[in-house]
Amino acid sequence: MAESKKLLTREGLKKYEEELEELKFVKRKEISQKIKEAREQGDLSENAEYDAAKDEQRDVEARIEELEKLLKNVEVVDVESVDGKVTKVSFGCTVKITDLELKEDMEYTIKGASEADSLNGSISNESPLGIALIGAKKGETVEVECPAGVIKYKIKDIWMD
Repeated sequence: MAESKKLLTREGLKKYEEELEELKFVKRKEISQKIKEAREQGDLSENAEYDAAKDEQRDVEARIEELEKLLKNVEVVDVESVDGKVTKVSFGCTVKITDLELKEDMEYTIKGASEADSLNGSISNESPLGIALIGAKKGETVEVECPAGVIKYKIKDIWMD
C-alpha cells in the first residue's frame, strides 16, 4: 500500500533539509567524539558519559531516519493566486478569521501536519479548522464541528507571507 504524500511548504522543506544536514554532518561528529572520549576513560559498565552519548546517538539516528522517511515522501505545495492575490484559502497561505460567537480575531497559516504548530500560529490542512477553511473565500463563513458544538468563523483576509 502506497503511503500518502506529506504536504510541506517550501519553508518547511528547507527547514527539514537543514535539520537533516546538521544532524548528519555536525551532530554525528560531536557524538562520535563524546563516545571516543568516554571510551578512553576506561570501564564502560559504570561510565555515565558513555551511556549518555550512546543514548544521544540513538536519538539522533532515529531523528535522521524519521527525516529521511519524511523527505522521501514529500510534496511541496505552492499557493494558488491570481495577479499576485490569494483568492481562496489554500495550503501555505495565512488567513485571518473571526470567531463569530466570541468576536475574537485569529490568524493561522495553513501547513502540513508535520509543520503545524497551533501555539505558533500554524494549523494543519488536516485539522477540522484547516479542512473547513480550505477552498473558502474572503467574506465567507465556515463552520467547524467540535465536541462543544459548531463554531462559526468568518474569513476576514487571506494572504501569502
